[in-house]
Amino acid sequence: MGHLDVKQLKSPKDKALYIHHLIKDLKALDIMLEKGLIEKEPIRIGAEQEFCVVSKRLFPNNNSIDVLEAINDDHFTTEIGKYNLEINSDPLLLTKDCFSKLYKQLEALLDKGVEAAKTKGSKIILTGILPTLRLKHITEDYMTDKPRYHVLNNALKSSRRECFNIHIKGVDELNLIHDSVMLEACNTSFQTHLQIHPDEFVDKYNWAQTIAGPVLSSCANSPILFGRELWAETRIALFTQSIDTRTNSFIHNEKQSRVSFGADWENGIVTDIFRDNISRFRSLLTSDEHDDSIEKLQNGEIPKLRALQLHNGTVYKWNRVCYGVGEGKPHLRIECRYIPSGPTLLDEIANMVFWVGLMLGQPEQYEKIHEKMAFKDVKNNFFKAARNGMETQFNWNKKLISAKDLIIDELLPIAKAGLHKAQISVDDIDKYLSIIKKRAESHNGSQWMLNNYRNLQKTKTNFEALQNITAFMHKHQLKEQTVDEWDLFDPDDNLKIDISRIVKHNMNTKMLLVDQKDSLELVSNIMKWKNIHHLPVINKNKELTGLLTWTDLIKLGDKDLHLCVKDVMTRNLITISQEAPLEEAEELMRVHKINCLPVVRNKKLLGILTSNDL
Repeated sequence: MGHLDVKQLKSPKDKALYIHHLIKDLKALDIMLEKGLIEKEPIRIGAEQEFCVVSKRLFPNNNSIDVLEAINDDHFTTEIGKYNLEINSDPLLLTKDCFSKLYKQLEALLDKGVEAAKTKGSKIILTGILPTLRLKHITEDYMTDKPRYHVLNNALKSSRRECFNIHIKGVDELNLIHDSVMLEACNTSFQTHLQIHPDEFVDKYNWAQTIAGPVLSSCANSPILFGRELWAETRIALFTQSIDTRTNSFIHNEKQSRVSFGADWENGIVTDIFRDNISRFRSLLTSDEHDDSIEKLQNGEIPKLRALQLHNGTVYKWNRVCYGVGEGKPHLRIECRYIPSGPTLLDEIANMVFWVGLMLGQPEQYEKIHEKMAFKDVKNNFFKAARNGMETQFNWNKKLISAKDLIIDELLPIAKAGLHKAQISVDDIDKYLSIIKKRAESHNGSQWMLNNYRNLQKTKTNFEALQNITAFMHKHQLKEQTVDEWDLFDPDDNLKIDISRIVKHNMNTKMLLVDQKDSLELVSNIMKWKNIHHLPVINKNKELTGLLTWTDLIKLGDKDLHLCVKDVMTRNLITISQEAPLEEAEELMRVHKINCLPVVRNKKLLGILTSNDL
């Protein structure tokens, strides 16, 4: 879709023309399969490396287009957020040292990105979800100024007919109503591609579904979003909900989300997978660049199936079927979309080697897997892995087995055998699979991040802790030490963070709130019980209307406790923005002789900053 000039599918005439091309593309694919035109060998691999662009203070930076222009390399392209970019690797033949070659290519390209970002006052970060992301970064102001992103946003909103409701529950809970698809920009992936023999495609696809849960448990590294501890791989829940076209009132018309694991095992041939997607999900976009695929075939040309690829680009299966044309030859591949970016380049390549090895090493006992394992067990394994990572208990072959035991005892030997069969170099096999083994024996990226977040919270505010974690990842992302070797770190160990502090660094967000109509007697006792000196007061619209202080109660004495909070509270408040420099907050407190500053945005309370917090 990124290479097409797309527009929203609206008029009946456009819809009819697009469907006409889509049906022709399916017929053309059937013909190519029947005539043996789809490439069967050699097999190739490839990858899409997404990364975040951040400021010197490690916050998302909205200058990715400037960085892209400074890089000036066709391997790089935009993403939906102004703080994201993507590298598309060159296709490589699956043989010998191909994974080390891929590592070196991505390393060189990332180094190029690092140098270009420096010239624009930015850094780059490899991570599944950037820890320093905040709600302001998911507004449409941060959407990349390319027509296709705005067209997709409008098409999805039009199809949905109401705001996106995000609800993710882990240790903490995120409940958010949002008005655009920009939540997708929170997700940063390392998408891996493997060319598949057309005659084996459906069985291989079902096997890819089977191994998804265990592979995800090993590579999970995105447990935190907006400061909340959610799933081990929060991207899975977030992406599913961030572009969901279903609403409660229309959910019976479309059972699956456009981002999904699937509804059942696949059957038939690869074209049947595309047909199922087209049956379930209506087309959202069109383009003026469609070709007559049948006519091209009749003229001895290989069609690009532009209409089919455009539809496929708006159906986000975690294992996605892809058709492509390389060097004039058509091929089929599976795109593994659930592996997160980072935390190191070496970790990413190890994840890819593990997945490719498993795909190649599918043993005889797991052929026709749809006859041997229940699809719902496989699907449940995937979502359990997304929630729990390496703590998952998998239902595998009708037995419960831990992620560690399944990976070490069964899956790593399968992957090793598959890589040997493909004549991958022994050095590469040992190097990359040993990383997966060590990770299973110690911790993955998700566990490392949570351990450090909780440790840093003992001495730092949440916001500061997340900034420190991001700084550590930035420092180590292109080094040889992988995440299984990372431990609790000292935040003062030469992380080189810009120490300019804003109110958000120090404000307290864990507050008790009271309603302006609450009983003063109750609220005064709450303040005594909790040893609170300042209580923010809100109205029925959740807007800040006042502040009840210990001083207000002292002035009142023991009289008139039958009053409401609004009768006594301080109304004329001095407030501040969370973006304001901390020095400004200190000066306001000094000038106005106050000990508490409510932090607000659009009349809504975000936190409070007290003299103790300073």
